[in-house]
Amino acid sequence: MVTHNLDSQTIERIVREIVTRRFGNSIPDTSPASIAANVGSSAAPELVVSISARHLHLTDEHVEVLFGKGRTLTKMKDLFQDGYFAAEETVMIVGPKRRMLPSVRVLGPTRSATQVELAFTDSISLGIDPPVRESGKIDGSAGCVLVGPKGVVELKEGVIRAERHVHMGPSDAAFYGVTDKERMKLVVHSGCKTTFENVLVRVGNGLKLEVHLDTDEGNAADLEHATKVELVK
Repeated sequence: MVTHNLDSQTIERIVREIVTRRFGNSIPDTSPASIAANVGSSAAPELVVSISARHLHLTDEHVEVLFGKGRTLTKMKDLFQDGYFAAEETVMIVGPKRRMLPSVRVLGPTRSATQVELAFTDSISLGIDPPVRESGKIDGSAGCVLVGPKGVVELKEGVIRAERHVHMGPSDAAFYGVTDKERMKLVVHSGCKTTFENVLVRVGNGLKLEVHLDTDEGNAADLEHATKVELVK
């Protein structure tokens, strides 16, 4: 039997050659909610595209109203972006004519204003018409009723359809040649190849390169079976 002592750089080179021959520039991902891919350059940052299902963000005050005095959010699992998490807590969202979504996940940490983020299909189910907005811009948006195990919160505004966007750090922004609040295109290569226009760029220190689509957008593009995704200016 012949053995070879290979250094780490040699092993990495061999692995990269095998992956390139098998998949080209795309990197498969088994997660049903996201796909990661290179964008055509060995120096390109890794891009993750995630489906952001309906969820809500709560203030500290509303956490106590809905779940009990002194209660705080209980972390269930960390999200891709550092410092953010899916909580154990869920609430019922009620729209006009008592239409409801029975169990909507709360995301943490808490915020200064409560915000509900829905896809278009969710909005139809609730019988409301929330505007497409950047996260945090809730003035004049739709309202709803939140029902928790300990109380009820009536929102006069705060329900939006979050517009598609990409988080990135300063080095990612430099690579793509964009600045905060600019717009880009996302190309999803699948059996339903789709180009998403006007993807909002959100640049910040500590952010990882990640596009957020809602469930309707992800399903329309068949993101789960995508072989490659590209972010272009």
